[in-house]
Amino acid sequence: MPDAAAEPGTAAARNAAEEKSAFSHPAVEPDSTAGYGDHPDQVIDFYAPRGVTGPGEAAPVVVVLHGGSWRAPYDRRHISPFAGFLAERGFAVASVEYRRGAEGPGLDGSGEPVAGRWPDTFDDVAAALDALPELVRQHLPRADALRTVLTGHSAGGHLALWAAARHLLPADAPWRTDRPAPLRGVVALAPIADFEVADKLDVCGGAARQLLGDGELFAERRPYADPALLLPTGIATTLVQGRADVDVPQAVAEAYADAAAKAGEVVGVTLLEDVGHYPLIDPAADACAVVAEEIAQLAW
Repeated sequence: MPDAAAEPGTAAARNAAEEKSAFSHPAVEPDSTAGYGDHPDQVIDFYAPRGVTGPGEAAPVVVVLHGGSWRAPYDRRHISPFAGFLAERGFAVASVEYRRGAEGPGLDGSGEPVAGRWPDTFDDVAAALDALPELVRQHLPRADALRTVLTGHSAGGHLALWAAARHLLPADAPWRTDRPAPLRGVVALAPIADFEVADKLDVCGGAARQLLGDGELFAERRPYADPALLLPTGIATTLVQGRADVDVPQAVAEAYADAAAKAGEVVGVTLLEDVGHYPLIDPAADACAVVAEEIAQLAW
């Protein structure tokens, strides 16, 4: 949350102001909610398209994966204004909830909750995406599931990139698919896209290492979880990144784009000047309109 002690004019103060704006909007209630499993967090909120839907009658589907360092206090409600914003732009929206880290003291003894659950977080995202086509038919009758774009913010950006790369997972991975997902593309917003770089930069308080586990577990699990090791996907991918982001710095997105290039794949990177971490999902910010346009370019 915003750092009230940050000095005006500093990067921390700017970040705090941007976060305050993004979190100031009231939650937007979905048109319907459906479960994809038995756990209370295994649910998807659906937002029917509003306003102009663009060419044709059926609206593209945008799957939203929220961020929050894979930690329990941050659920899909904080990104519901962004989901509502996309629905107003004519998209059919599916906002996915998933199991996150347990409440309580962090691994380092701090009061910060642990980031993510292994393997539950990945179980949930895989199950949600597998269940989505049928749930879209039931809850978004005006939607065209054949025109689906994945998007996600921060930790959710990681999950979006990972979900699009399941066909590249090791053969023994329970989430592996036998073919690429039928997606129009991925738009990852300030994603935690390269775990090696994120770990070196201590992104979000070491969240990537908490998600996978410390010591040998981090190295053993990276091939199953790190998008930078799961390339090329063959799926159109764009990263949207604020140059002033202090939570997930630009270097993380650039490392993923570099890894993609080495694998023979071109990944788009849209860098926004004077933009930090939160404006990408803040309907009051110009950056949010840029994100919607990036999604539209893949979806329509």
